[in-house]
Amino acid sequence: MITDILKSHLVPPQDFIYGFADLKGMLPDKFHGYQSGISIGKRLDDAIIDKLEDGPTLEYYAHYTRINRELAELSRKIQVDLNGNGIKSIAIKPTIPLGSKRYEKYLETLSYDISHKMVATRAGLGWIGKTDLFISNNFGPRLRLVTILLKENPGIQSRPVVKSKCGNCNICIEKCPAKAANGKLWDINTHRDEFFNAFKCREKCAELARKKLNVDERICGLCINVCPIGKSNQSSLLKKVS
Repeated sequence: MITDILKSHLVPPQDFIYGFADLKGMLPDKFHGYQSGISIGKRLDDAIIDKLEDGPTLEYYAHYTRINRELAELSRKIQVDLNGNGIKSIAIKPTIPLGSKRYEKYLETLSYDISHKMVATRAGLGWIGKTDLFISNNFGPRLRLVTILLKENPGIQSRPVVKSKCGNCNICIEKCPAKAANGKLWDINTHRDEFFNAFKCREKCAELARKKLNVDERICGLCINVCPIGKSNQSSLLKKVS
């Protein structure tokens, strides 16, 4: 039933990926009883991403904002359908609203209490890249994620991805204007701060947004643009960097 509900909402299907994650012992106490999750990814527009060679554009900023809104609304509708069928669920929004207490807490560590990337790796959809991007098997980093927590076990858990497949590829590190990554590969035992400085990234993203877009935001997109995974020749490139 859960899969049927998802398929009815994830339209057109080629624009989405999803998977089921076992999250036992991995969630904050406030989500007590929720032991599974659904990770959903929506593909970003290649034509827009391909134009980010020199940093963020107004088109990308609008697209990024719109996809976040769409995923928030999509996950809410899926939650309503799940709950209506007796499946207790909670939709976790793609981003934290600015000015909220949760956002103030986020600024302390630049970490959420639930990581969409963590759920996606547990759902087997991909891995974490060297500049802390989620790299999906299907779309590379050209996507946005949302999470729906489940109280019951759907019985369809995927095999978690436990280590990076980036290999020796350093193209995102070389392109990063913040020089925020040190090249260490991610695995499930490696904390983000060991390989990526999120504060340096955020500061540079704010600078680029002010300079190029004249907005008070934190957005860049350069590492998404250069990542070989997710481009038209992704299959051969994935083998090369694995």
